Amino acid sequence: MRICFVCLGNICRSPAAEAIVRHRAGAQGLAVQVESAGTGPWHVGDPPHEGTRSEAARRGIPVDHLGQQFGAADFARFDLVVAMDSGNAADLRDLAPDADARDKIVRLGEFAPEAASTGVRDVPDPYGQSQEAFTRMFDQLEPACDGLVQALATGAVGDLPGGGRR
Repeated sequence: MRICFVCLGNICRSPAAEAIVRHRAGAQGLAVQVESAGTGPWHVGDPPHEGTRSEAARRGIPVDHLGQQFGAADFARFDLVVAMDSGNAADLRDLAPDADARDKIVRLGEFAPEAASTGVRDVPDPYGQSQEAFTRMFDQLEPACDGLVQALATGAVGDLPGGGRR
């Protein structure tokens, strides 16, 4: 399975989700290729935000990433394109070259265990905020990423939100 996590600038949420899933999937021996990208060009070639790196290090999650921009041709490279919020998902749908590409888009929050009861599926952007916002971001990302990894581990790919059928 090839997965790309997508946020706006690719220095906060999406590289954090990439790192969490890579770390957790690797610990389970899952064969998953994980990348992240942004819908905008502002941080291409930049490392993740210091807030992301700091909180990842505190949690023992290795982060190795340089910013990149997601383009229409990237849909062909990935089986699942995971947006961090509804705005990112809308941008990706606008970018998608066809219905098959649009079917690959899902929001990460859909994998969170409490998503059905709370309705919360967006991971807020911590950019420009305090370190506490990055802590809250990781607090939200980790259960959602665990839900994604669990779905991958059980072979429930067709049952994934989006599941290639949206």
